[in-house]
Amino acid sequence: MDSNQVHQTYSSFDAVLAVDAVTCIKTDYSEAFSRLKEYQSITKDWIFGYLTYDLKNAVEDLKSENIDGLQFPELYFFQPKKLFLFKGDIVEMHYLNMVSDECEEDLKAICHCEEERRGNLLNDIKIKPRIQQENYLEKVNTMLEHIHRGDIYEANFCQEFYAENTRINPLETYQKLNDISKPPFASFIKLGDKYILSASPERYLKKTGNKIVSQPIKGTAKRSQNETEDNLLKEQLSIDEKERSENIMIVDLVRNDLSKTANKGTVKVEELCKVYTFPQVHQMISTVTSEIEASIHPVDLIESTFPMGSMTGAPKISAMKIIEELEETKRGVYSGAVGYFTPNNDFDFNVVIRSILYNEIKRYVSFSVGSAITAKSNPLKEYEECLIKAKAMREVLES
Repeated sequence: MDSNQVHQTYSSFDAVLAVDAVTCIKTDYSEAFSRLKEYQSITKDWIFGYLTYDLKNAVEDLKSENIDGLQFPELYFFQPKKLFLFKGDIVEMHYLNMVSDECEEDLKAICHCEEERRGNLLNDIKIKPRIQQENYLEKVNTMLEHIHRGDIYEANFCQEFYAENTRINPLETYQKLNDISKPPFASFIKLGDKYILSASPERYLKKTGNKIVSQPIKGTAKRSQNETEDNLLKEQLSIDEKERSENIMIVDLVRNDLSKTANKGTVKVEELCKVYTFPQVHQMISTVTSEIEASIHPVDLIESTFPMGSMTGAPKISAMKIIEELEETKRGVYSGAVGYFTPNNDFDFNVVIRSILYNEIKRYVSFSVGSAITAKSNPLKEYEECLIKAKAMREVLES
């Protein structure tokens, strides 16, 4: 996990490396949160992993019946034998007792290793859209009919781009994606033959002691190489009525989610609709916080807010039902969360967006992008926003 030295008010580490599973848990949605709660409580250690979007089916009476070319487990966490925590010029090393005698040997190897020279990454991959543009526009118009009828007032509608019968070099692909995106919540995850290459700019949820932080993103604008034009694009995003309304709707949803576990009167919006700049895009981000009682289990906190509002819509359950009807791909890890729990019950999770997913055995590569549909949405502009978000992944995969 790599923060790419992006300044974050609530960052704990510059980077984290967790190596080699001594124990793990993987399961489908049916008992996912109860099994994770048991695993985290028994382990009482650092554990790392992911929650897929489809754990929504454990929280509400919902289903996931769309195409799944990736076949990832719906929840996966592991306890590492070796852990490296990077902050400033300090590296903290945590080794389980069973491998503690390897620490000195590893230090020598690290001190004497040379940086591996990267090859010229030329992925010869032809990416295909799961939903053709004309069909996408029809589906957005159907979503708008739901909004005008009052079924929902916002929904995050996503589409998959994929390639079959193909191979990539996962680490080099991730490094290139991270180099051109440099987001604060990047992560490279290898779980056997399955890989998550994430250049996520978004935090889902963080717990530090009794403080909870959520930082939803809603609102995207492209970058320009011309400084004057780039500043104008940033300014236009900050005052865009549609983008601000999208963000504020999700902030309200997050406030409601956090209030389920918060001490009375502690839910606060610390930042509203602040525009941050990343190498590929400008993003509008808000920060919502709350305080909780120490007795609340960390997994219960996640379950009470899952899935994250920025990837669903409002009202949340109605939006998720309509999303399932109109989308054509099972989201899986995409729009789920990657992160970790600490031994003292803290945690930090991103939102899995701007990410490439790869099943090495099935030779299947996939990434998905989406946008928030509101009453003011223009279907063609929503499609163009998706292409802006897809740019970095396509550049990496198609060279």
